[in-house]
Amino acid sequence: MRIALAQINPIVGDLRGNANKILAFCQKAYARAADLVVFPELSLVGYPPHDLLEHSTFVEAEARARTALARKIPRALGLIVGGLAANTHRPGKPLHNAAFLYEGGQLLGSAHKALLPTYDVFDERRHFEPGARRAVVRWRGRALGLHICEDLWNTKPSTHTYYNANPVAELAADGADLFVNICASPFAVGKRTSREALIAHSVRRHGIPYVFVNQVGANTELIFDGSSCVYSASGQPLLHMNGFEESLALWDSEAPASSVAVPSENATGSLHDALVLGIRDYFHKTGAFSKAVIGLSGGIDSAVTCALAACALGPDSVVGVSMPSKYSSAGSVRDAQALAEALGIPLTTIPIKSLVRAYDDVLAESFADTVPGVAEENIQARARGTLLMALSNKFNYLLLSTGNKSEMSVGYATLYGDMNGGLCVLGDVLKGQVYRLAHYINRAGCIIPESTLTKPPSAELRPDQTDQDSLPPYDVLDEILRRYIEEQEDLRQITATTGFDRALVARTLQQVDRSEYKRRQAAPCLRVTPKAFGEGRRLPVVMRWQHASDSSRQ
Repeated sequence: MRIALAQINPIVGDLRGNANKILAFCQKAYARAADLVVFPELSLVGYPPHDLLEHSTFVEAEARARTALARKIPRALGLIVGGLAANTHRPGKPLHNAAFLYEGGQLLGSAHKALLPTYDVFDERRHFEPGARRAVVRWRGRALGLHICEDLWNTKPSTHTYYNANPVAELAADGADLFVNICASPFAVGKRTSREALIAHSVRRHGIPYVFVNQVGANTELIFDGSSCVYSASGQPLLHMNGFEESLALWDSEAPASSVAVPSENATGSLHDALVLGIRDYFHKTGAFSKAVIGLSGGIDSAVTCALAACALGPDSVVGVSMPSKYSSAGSVRDAQALAEALGIPLTTIPIKSLVRAYDDVLAESFADTVPGVAEENIQARARGTLLMALSNKFNYLLLSTGNKSEMSVGYATLYGDMNGGLCVLGDVLKGQVYRLAHYINRAGCIIPESTLTKPPSAELRPDQTDQDSLPPYDVLDEILRRYIEEQEDLRQITATTGFDRALVARTLQQVDRSEYKRRQAAPCLRVTPKAFGEGRRLPVVMRWQHASDSSRQ
């Protein structure tokens, strides 16, 4: 059997556009003599559809679009496509997350997702009822163990322990001779390796080949890497598709098995490619913007954000803005200019000295007899934010905010200032990773100026300011944040395993907790770790639990 893996990039809610894309891939597969073409999870509606599923008109339109699509594909071609199925056994949620097998316009079989993730960014129990029964789908003499995404993840060496059922094992017991998993598995650094370890474990355990088809593309915060693959019954990779791009690949199940080399996962390279894809899809899928605009301070974060945007959109679609204040160093202004020249983007310079002076004059009476401090410093950030938003409004630009995860974690960012924007590119990237990204961007030549890489990070809101006036060294801060946010370690665990000063760790954790109100008002940030700010991390703004204390011992 010649099976085509269709790694596509759907747009959430674009039933017509997604159907046309699926049909085009079906025609390509048929032209290459495929017997069966397999598409990702919920490929007709796009993943994740969220509360679109609460609208009956959308659900009904999906069913009509899927039926019409099935009738248009070549009659000799089998089609596996992800979609919505009504739950006919109520009470329960109204829908199943389903995989459908069509041939000749007729529905020949289906499978309902059994394991519905309800953690981190996933909330499938909100809309879907889990499938109650696992059975193979028989087609052209094959017994297809058809299942969906999370159904794979109750298999060692998975760390998931949320489920009682094991759909893969049940399908094997029902006589499957080929596993087929349609998936929308979001990207995180290192996840591809973990995912493929699960697949290899399953096929070695059951002695059954495995076809895995994953969505590619980005939908708001979530990025999907694709990396679809086929593994032999002995656990050897037979086919591996490139990440972060749409493509079609064929596997002949009857051909002599020949193992392929799987490229090792380069953490910084895959992070770079994921962020580029996230910017590109946010910009183009919204269809709302003419160009992207970025405030260039001469610092590392704005430089990396700008370089990623230029790679994603092309230099003709990116505008840089330099907004020097009386505290901006000449070196920072030169670095912004050098970056713009290296990228080939236009740079507009708008000094903010007079604007900040006007704010100071207006506030002079209200601020009389007080000591200048953070409020005065933040006026500069807010002046810049106002100017960037004005340019965004006037010229229909997408403003990319440049804050990184380290700063966003501890509140080292200004509401209505540098936090302004439609998309936060580095909001899930720790400061140390930002530097690694910069070096990766410079791998073929100097794009980001060397002085940007070597000078001490600074917000330049007061004389001789550096980030370390207010924050621990970034290597220390990042390790604390990674353990607290991504590993969910507490004060005692972090101090015991790192040896860091207890008061420093406690103060950092307190800063993270107290900054939740800021992050609630931030632009969506591209998710590239297992625990990003946004949908996947939901903490109360108003609370009295202190993670920075030993309250858990009381």
